[in-house]
Amino acid sequence: MIYLLFGAGCWFTFRTGFVQFRYIRQFGKSLKNSIHPQPGGLTSFQSLCTSLAARVGSGNLAGVALAITAGGPGAVFWMWVAAFIGMATSFAECSLAQLYKERDVNGQFRGGPAWYMARGLGMRWMGVLFAVFLLIAYGIIFSGVQANAVARALSFLLIFPRW
Repeated sequence: MIYLLFGAGCWFTFRTGFVQFRYIRQFGKSLKNSIHPQPGGLTSFQSLCTSLAARVGSGNLAGVALAITAGGPGAVFWMWVAAFIGMATSFAECSLAQLYKERDVNGQFRGGPAWYMARGLGMRWMGVLFAVFLLIAYGIIFSGVQANAVARALSFLLIFPRW
């Protein structure tokens, strides 16, 4: 799986012409000029904060500390490499979500990975399967991982007995 993700990230990086670096100036300008949002809309800064909140969890925080503890300073380099490759993959995901989103009868946008799998690939079954797996992951697995990270940190801090 790691090789597949790394390969996809490299392909997206080259295919998008190193999007990670091409739009740095535009990114700064859009954040600087995001003081006045459109009515009912978000500023660029609010959109950035929402996106970061969705991506950064306890796995990112506890995982970095664990990687540095286990792997030493070299782990930081490999995390930067993984982040660089992951940026192009994230750009591709977000672009597909924007490309295939649709307005519903209330004027609200509908979209996301399950949506573009059904609309873009024409594979509704894949979108439904993705949505079901995501419900399981968010409902059970992700909360368990976060609870485990907090419990491990507290056990190191307060020296709880292991059962």
